[in-house]
Amino acid sequence: MMADDTELVSNTDQKMEDASAENPARADPPSSDDSGDSDSDSEDEAESNQQIVTLESELSANPYNYDAYVQYIKLLRKTANLEKLRQAREAMSAIFPLSPSLWLEWARDEASLAASENVPEIVMLYERGLSDYQSVSLWCDYLSFMLEFDPSVRGYPSEGISKMRSLFERAIPAAGFHVTEGNRIWEGYREFEQGVLATIDEADIEERNKQIQRIRSIFHRHLSVPLENLSSTLIAYKTWELEQGIDLDIGSDDLSKVSHQVAVANKKAQQMYSERAHLEENISKQDLSDTEKFQEFMNYIKFEKTSGDPTRVQAIYERAVAEYPVSSDLWIDYTVYLDKTLKVGKAITHAYSRATRSCPWTGDLWARYLLALERGSASEKEIYDVFEKSLQCTFSSFEEYLDLYLTRVDGLRRRMLSTRMLEALDYSLIRETFQQASDYLTPHMQNTDSLLHLHTYWANLELNIGKDLAGARGVWDSFLKKSGGMLAAWHAYIDMEVHLGHIKEARSIYRRCYTRKFDGTGSEDICKGWLRFEREHGDLEHFDLAVQKVMPRLEELQLMRLQQESTPVKPSAGLKEHSSQKRKAEQNVEEESLAKRQKRKSQKEVDLGGQSATVPATKNVKAENGKTADSDKEETEDAKPLKPKVYRDECTAFISNLSVKAQEEDIRKFFGDDGGVDSIRILHHKDTGKPRGLAYADFVDDEHLAAAIAKNRKMFFGKKISIARSNPKKGKKEFTRRGNDGSGNSKDPSLISEKAKAPLGGETEGERKGNEVEVRGKNTFAVPRNVKPLGYTTPKPSADETPKSNDEFRNMFLKK
Repeated sequence: MMADDTELVSNTDQKMEDASAENPARADPPSSDDSGDSDSDSEDEAESNQQIVTLESELSANPYNYDAYVQYIKLLRKTANLEKLRQAREAMSAIFPLSPSLWLEWARDEASLAASENVPEIVMLYERGLSDYQSVSLWCDYLSFMLEFDPSVRGYPSEGISKMRSLFERAIPAAGFHVTEGNRIWEGYREFEQGVLATIDEADIEERNKQIQRIRSIFHRHLSVPLENLSSTLIAYKTWELEQGIDLDIGSDDLSKVSHQVAVANKKAQQMYSERAHLEENISKQDLSDTEKFQEFMNYIKFEKTSGDPTRVQAIYERAVAEYPVSSDLWIDYTVYLDKTLKVGKAITHAYSRATRSCPWTGDLWARYLLALERGSASEKEIYDVFEKSLQCTFSSFEEYLDLYLTRVDGLRRRMLSTRMLEALDYSLIRETFQQASDYLTPHMQNTDSLLHLHTYWANLELNIGKDLAGARGVWDSFLKKSGGMLAAWHAYIDMEVHLGHIKEARSIYRRCYTRKFDGTGSEDICKGWLRFEREHGDLEHFDLAVQKVMPRLEELQLMRLQQESTPVKPSAGLKEHSSQKRKAEQNVEEESLAKRQKRKSQKEVDLGGQSATVPATKNVKAENGKTADSDKEETEDAKPLKPKVYRDECTAFISNLSVKAQEEDIRKFFGDDGGVDSIRILHHKDTGKPRGLAYADFVDDEHLAAAIAKNRKMFFGKKISIARSNPKKGKKEFTRRGNDGSGNSKDPSLISEKAKAPLGGETEGERKGNEVEVRGKNTFAVPRNVKPLGYTTPKPSADETPKSNDEFRNMFLKK
């Protein structure tokens, strides 16, 4: 809009006219001839205002709604609400890095209003945009604006020439290596220098020759970079040299008349471009999915790394992060590469700043950012500000917060001990950081090894740097009040005192904890540890005292353990359910066997008019109730309840490390149209409503679930997602849901009785035998063992029987 793709300098009037056409704030007010459209315009305006109010409400409730911000800004531009438009853009840029197109739109809007009066402000907008993403279009627009509106550049004064040359030299490594668009930067640079040449007096031969050589040098540099259409660049160079009176055979691609150095560099550049042409073609395909395109970018990055040119590697990384700004894996990969190649420098810290703004939910990026600042000798204020920003973000686990706190403490410790440290740091900074970490993490990570490591580190620094023994003991006492069940914590406290030679204090800690109950054999271990401690550090009196206290405790613990081992273990709910299902299956087998016996019996020969014929009992033979077996079978099958189609827990996949932008439909497409996905549940934060990056996917069968799990660690929306089989805990809820018989379907006695009656002609086997059914085998579980038959009386002892003495009864029980 402000400049043609191949020209950095354009006509001012045309630019303002185009900007006015895009920005309603610059458009002329409607004339009286347009009154016929006023009603429809007012309706559109009212609808837009209503949408603006709705979006303002949404952003007030959730300021991290990126799409709502984009729509809000679009509507404000449409209604020409300039003040709200500026506020919305500032608010959005404070939270998110804006895309190059959003920055370009913002700068052009401001330039169309009052470019000449607000040059510094507009320049700042361009600089802010380029700090987010390196964009060729944004660079070209920035350079065009400077040439046209900056008073210090207009007319090519010496100061303005130096400013523009510096700006072009910044643009070349940032955007000039873009294989398909980098030509725009080089061509703009040459046109600027040719404009400078036009201002030099013809009589000043020396100055003109110097400027001609400068332009020639830009041509040579351009020809050595592997860019698209290098042959056109070569023709342009020969044409320019012909204007200077040097014939380089413009009609051919022959480089024989060009200097040997330039010819070799151009030939190498053409070869490099041919090696990258297919990679450029792959990332430019329009029919690729986001995952496929991301993988093509990673292939391109891998290729550039093998070439060994850091500038080209950075260039392709910049193109990738502009395309996938919220891919935490990509940002981590990029920053790790910068750490290895550049070690230190503003480029690294600037990359981390952009990465944490793009992916603020990734704790690893924040921790690496703090380390990069420390390597770059940043001030304490700068490091502290970044640390405070990181704690305001929401991470997926508390381990990430712990890693941040530890990284912060590590940096403070190193800088306090460093002799090159310029600013003095007080130990209270370390103590405050530890205290903040303990207060925040203890409710969420209580009785974990990670929290124990934090307090062990804290106590050691209190001793070694703070030189405060009371402070170190206070750390342990405070931790044991909340996590007194951790045996390792007591051992760590005791080891600290023993290491310091404080035997009396270590002994008092043993006295505090030897009667505590710890998991497993921990209670026995602490008792044995006390005895070992007294053997190695105490005198005989203290050893005897320890034995006197510890041995009864050890005997008690051993007795308790023996009792637990001898007590029969009650079967778990799952085992009971399995037993119930097994008994039911055996019962069904017996009923089936009974039905088969009756079927074989009914298949005996039937006398039909003196002739013998074998007729299956299940085919057109009427029972006593007048029904055929076929009709009875049909009634039985119709009476069976239809089972709803349910999906078991075994057919559910748990998905993690999802992109927050992924929707349910995107996940379905990822698994494929025939992926067998039945339903998808994306988990959200209760407080903010933002996606947590976790989801459950239900599949129709195990085959489709296995196919989904095979896609584990595949790229999806710029992230490697994790897919695993869901394994939820089973408890009482499942037992209640499955029903009393443990099968998921309630028994229908009517169905069972009908099935049993069918082969017997409407009479059960019990009825046929006079209800005298023998209870035997696996069915004995149904007999109440405590109930006596009606009329039962307890038999009296015989008169001849001699009563047993107490000793005889005791012997009887002992024999049992």
